Parts: sequence; structure tokens; C-alpha cells
Amino acid sequence: MSRIFVTGGSGRLGRSVVAGLAQAGHEVVSVDRDAVPAGQLPPGVVQETADLLAPKEALRLLRESRPDAVIHLAAIAVPFSAPEDVIFATNTRLAFAVISAATELGVPKIITASSPTVLGYGSPAGWLPSSFPLDERTPPKPWNAYALSKLIAEQTVQMFAAAQGERIRYAAFRPCFVISPEEWEGAPTQQGHTLAERLADPALSAPALFNYVDARDVADFLDLLLRKMTDIPNGETFFVGAADALATAPLAELMPRFLPGSEDISAGLTGTSPAFSIAKAQELLGWQPRRSWRTELTSRHTLNKEASTLVTAGGGSKETP
Repeated sequence: MSRIFVTGGSGRLGRSVVAGLAQAGHEVVSVDRDAVPAGQLPPGVVQETADLLAPKEALRLLRESRPDAVIHLAAIAVPFSAPEDVIFATNTRLAFAVISAATELGVPKIITASSPTVLGYGSPAGWLPSSFPLDERTPPKPWNAYALSKLIAEQTVQMFAAAQGERIRYAAFRPCFVISPEEWEGAPTQQGHTLAERLADPALSAPALFNYVDARDVADFLDLLLRKMTDIPNGETFFVGAADALATAPLAELMPRFLPGSEDISAGLTGTSPAFSIAKAQELLGWQPRRSWRTELTSRHTLNKEASTLVTAGGGSKETP
């Protein structure tokens, strides 16, 4: 059993990560500015409320906790949800504060969350990749403060990995559009729509290129990554997504409608193929997502009822990714 320090443990992804790691047998220290009600904490979880941007606060908590690993999730999680300078300063300072403090104390394993948005899709100036599916070799082209801050978080772990050699192991991961367990039951997603609405109207999922991932699958990925970090190259970055697309039609048909000029490069996205490849995580770690909207949503008999209503009404609107 390991002692794992998780920042942002009260967030939509953090709650599932904390619960999943605790269920896997780890002792978890969950750190956030906002507390989860004590009755909702899984067994084996210690909760700390703190502002990690306060001087030396990350260092203090880490010294007291003495973890075997750090998973940094805390950040402003939605693009354009605050002024651009606030998003950039908050996210980059948080990442550096946590990663540098953990490094100073010699925590053996350090992981930071990034985002697929580092690739730059949705740019108002236009964006078209050289090929699909997108993977870790696709050049990043961030066009907003959120995406840039996430790319800098990746570069921060790579910088420390270059300085520390093999003494400390680092990694970054890019979780796709996170679906928390309650959202399968009909709670609104991060952008305010239900999953049934997103499936009924492709325009709602198109800004994110139809990507998604169950938060519990992210927890499983992180548990596996922690166990395999000493066996893979240091400072690696991984896409973490579902094995299919959040769409009822093949992306080879949908992508050209929402991404002009993509007819040829998206032609191979047939069947249920997603736009983002998870092959690296599968090959290096042996990770495989276990959940899909086809099992998690349709098993609750909500998709057909809500989707048919929306299709009949012709509802739906575009969102900012």
C-alpha cells in the first residue's frame, strides 16, 4: 500500500481519483480549498483544506504527509471560466509549487494532469491536424491561457525529470472530457448539457472532437501508472480517453461537418473509433478503459428517451470547448 497525496481531490475528477485509489488499497491524502463532507469520504482518505498557492503551503503539507507519490489535479479546470491572466497564473503557479515542493522533499513519484486542449483544436484562426487519430506525437498548438498552462505543466515535469535523472519519476496525463459517475444518471456535464443531449446533438460534442473518459477509468489509469512508473521512460505524457467516441455516428461522417477540410484525414475514423489514440497507454502500461457510454448510459434507459425527444425538437446549441 502506498500513501498518495492528491491535489484537487474535491473536484469532478478528483473525487473519483481519490475514491478509486482508496478502493485499490492506497492511503490517500486529499488536498483542496473546498472540503468534501466527511460522510462522503471513502475509508482510508485523509482530507486537508488548504490554498496551495500560499507561500510554502505545498511544502508544509507534503512534509507533514510524507507521501510515496503525488498526483497534481488542482487547477482552474474550464477554459475561459476566469480572466485569461488569472487562469494562466493560477494553473502554472500551482503546478510549479506542487511539483517543485515534492521534488525538494524527494517524493519518488510525481504525476501532473494536463489536457487534450494543448493540441489547439477549436482555435478561432482555424485548426487542422496532419492526421487522425491524434496522439502524443501531434504537435501542441495552444491558443488560450488554459491550454498553454497545461502544456507548461507537462514541460514542468519534463524539466524536473531532466534535472533529477532517475532519482525521481515523473509523468503527465491528458484526460479527455471527464464524465463523473453522477453524470451517467443525468446530472449535467461540465458544459451544462446532459450526456443524452450531447449524443442527440453532435454540435455539442464537436468542439471537443467527441472525446470523453469516465472518471473512474482515469483512477484506474493512475493506479496502474503509479505501479509501472519505474518501468517506463521518465517524464512521459499520456492521453487518457475512452476506447470509443461520444457519438452515435462514425467520426468519418461527423468530423467533416464540424472541422472543414478534414474529409481525407478523418476517413479512417470508422465504426466507433475516437479521434484521440490511447495506444501509448495501452502499449507502455497495459491500460484499457473499462467503461463506455454504450454500457454506462444505455443501461440506465435514459439515452433513447431523452435523445428521441431532442431529435424531434431539433434542440441543441454550440459550446466553448
